[in-house]
This record gives sequence, structure tokens and C-alpha cells, in this order.
Amino acid sequence: MGFEALGNKLFLLGGCSEFLDSTDEVYSYDASSKCWAQATSLSTARYNFACEVSDEKLYVIGGGGSNSSDHSWETFDPLTNCWTSQTDPKIVSEIKHSVVLDGNIYVRCTSKYPVTPHVSAVVYKPSSGTWQYADDDMVSGWRGPVVVDGTLYVLDQSLGRTRLMMSLKERREWIPVGRLLPLNARPPFQLVAVGKSIFIVGRVLSTVVVDVGDLGNEDQMIVGSALPGLLFDVNV
Repeated sequence: MGFEALGNKLFLLGGCSEFLDSTDEVYSYDASSKCWAQATSLSTARYNFACEVSDEKLYVIGGGGSNSSDHSWETFDPLTNCWTSQTDPKIVSEIKHSVVLDGNIYVRCTSKYPVTPHVSAVVYKPSSGTWQYADDDMVSGWRGPVVVDGTLYVLDQSLGRTRLMMSLKERREWIPVGRLLPLNARPPFQLVAVGKSIFIVGRVLSTVVVDVGDLGNEDQMIVGSALPGLLFDVNV
């Protein structure tokens, strides 16, 4: 299931049950009327897809659900209230993460190549309407990517530790800007950006909130507002 805000509406799209019977249904919440309504359905039923907003349009990319969802993506234009479906061989069904950076949509995906998993990243440029393979530095280190003030942040959970990494676009490299204390939140994690703050949300919704202005280097422990989680187990 995906959800994105476009204009003054929140869209809830697709998804599936525990039996993986995917749906093409779309619902929207209007912030003005404070009401939910059924919106124009997706062209293809799908789940585990990427969902992003760019160029004042809503994009649904890849995922599973049917043969027609392979290598396909859809664009919703609120002016026409219609979905437009297209295909590209660079799009695969196993979508991991996605993010919008500088108006372009980056998608990290996994495919069997031909047997062992192969991780790749593709980028869609609305200005040209084309998909391209992204640079290698955009493939590694992705976990819950967020953008704050035009800078991309991800989590690196290798080597038994959790580090917040910042992308240096000009140098095409990642630098660590802090380590997360395991007592504050439990993996797996997801990142959410609100203003200049990054919310690191873990198991049972345990959360650490940090201001990007307080970030330093790899040896600095991330000290922020720790929010208690739920009493029952749930992943993000």
C-alpha cells in the first residue's frame, strides 16, 4: 500500500491482503472538506510499489500484483483526474526504496541476475520523461532515504551498528554524520523528514527525533528526543 500527499489531498493507493491479492483501488482524503472519497483507480492492481510526487503529479512505480505491473509505472494528473500507464525494462517488480531529489525520482530495486539478487538504482527525470540507471554511489547504503534542504540522508546498518549517512552530491560519496544508540530505538528502521528534523522510527514505533543542524561525524552519538514505542510488536 502506498500513500502520498498531492495538493490538499492525501492519497491511499493499492496494496494487498495476506494472500497477496492486490487491488487497484485508490482513496483520497480532502483536507478542506475533511472527507474520504474513492478516487480514480490505478490502471493495474499492484502492491510493494514505489509511490512519489514530483512535478505536481503522482507516480506509482513497479511492484507486484499482475504481469502487467512488471516494468511499468503510472502517472496521475490531478488536472485530468486520469492515470497514464507506461513501461520501461529498467523498472522491476522488487522495489526497495524511493526518494525525490532535485525533482527527479530515484528508485532502488532488486532483481535476480540471473539467480543471485542484483541491486540497482534507476532515476526518472520528469523534464525528459525518461528512466536511466543511476550512478553506483546511489545504489549502496539505502535504508529509508529522506531529503532535507536538498541533501539526501540514509541509514547504514552494516557491521552491527546504525549510522546516519549524508550524501555529498558534488563529491559523489557518503559521509557518516552520527551513530544511533541501540537503547533509543530498535531496528528495522524507517526515516521520515519533517522540516529540518529527521524522525528515525523503529520497531514498536520507537522513535528518535534529531535536527540536522545537530549532526556531526561518525563518532558522535545521535542525541535527540526519544519517543517511547508501543507495547505490542509492530514493524515500519
